[in-house]
Amino acid sequence: MVGETRLQRERLAALGLLAVLVAAELATPLPVTLSPTFGLAPLLACAFLPGGVTAVVGVASVLAVLATSWWDGALDETQTWVRVANVALVAAAAVVIATVRVRREQRLARITAIAEVAQRAILPTLPTATERVAVASQYVSAARDAVVGGDLYDCSLVGHRARFLVGDVRGKGIAAVEQAARVIRSFRQAAALYAGTDSIADDMNTYLTPFFDDEEFVTALLVDVTEPDTVVLTSCGHPPPILVPEVGPARYVESPTGLPLGLGVGAGEYVTATVPWSPGDRLLMYTDGLAEARDAEGEFLPLLEAATVVRGGTAEEGLEALLARLRQHVSGGRPLDDDLALVLLENSPVAVREVSGGEPASFTQQ
Repeated sequence: MVGETRLQRERLAALGLLAVLVAAELATPLPVTLSPTFGLAPLLACAFLPGGVTAVVGVASVLAVLATSWWDGALDETQTWVRVANVALVAAAAVVIATVRVRREQRLARITAIAEVAQRAILPTLPTATERVAVASQYVSAARDAVVGGDLYDCSLVGHRARFLVGDVRGKGIAAVEQAARVIRSFRQAAALYAGTDSIADDMNTYLTPFFDDEEFVTALLVDVTEPDTVVLTSCGHPPPILVPEVGPARYVESPTGLPLGLGVGAGEYVTATVPWSPGDRLLMYTDGLAEARDAEGEFLPLLEAATVVRGGTAEEGLEALLARLRQHVSGGRPLDDDLALVLLENSPVAVREVSGGEPASFTQQ
């Protein structure tokens, strides 16, 4: 419905321009003539309208040249037919341009749709809870005309260890989605073998480096919430998580930041940080689509202030409130320039193991 309304507006704009030019031609005293400018209407149409509609505007432009020439009594002049040929050629070129443009737009839309489906296919469904942690996750696509990127999240529940990953592959499109799938695979392999998030990061980096070229890398945040009162994390060039306590202001979790994964750095580059958290506290993990969201004036979303909205209700409701706050910030302004992956963890004293759909969570995921 919105597309049809927009098409009607653009069609009226092209025909309105032609009407203005015709009126100007009729108001212009002889021997000056403005009929050669009638070709501007199909040129305007080809930038927005499909080839068929552009052809209609082109035919209307040619007929307008003939009509105004008849009105001026110049229909039998050679110069009139030169002007008719000129506008007809411009209209024909506009139709070709519109047809090529539409085909390219359709091809880009197909590629974007395929990439988005592939990206959603590789993203796992996270459990809504582990033994002591409530979990919520969201993936948000960027603007419709943006190419999808390599935002990702995953979890590893092996034995009683609960580890989470949020990452962002540099790049766009199918290539980034492919690398995101590789990152998830490397995380699951390493998380099943190593006890520390620093060792997991080292192993992931070693595995990923041969698959990444000189301009590819992935920022990642690894979080271990196995222990009830502490969060252990390793940052690989990723934005810091935000700790939202049950009472009090939100704050960034500051930790040593290693280089992104896939750059070929040596073992020992990555270190862990340990942060206390209490029952009711929540930890927000995100990709830079949240940090870089801007309003109409170009102002960034105030993250710490916005993050406090995740405090209310369930973890899922907290993320929905954050997304509503994000939409309010960019409303009427810029669209999201990048995809967005969000994971919210809550230190929950209630031991539950439900996942979406009500089935028991697997604690042997690999």
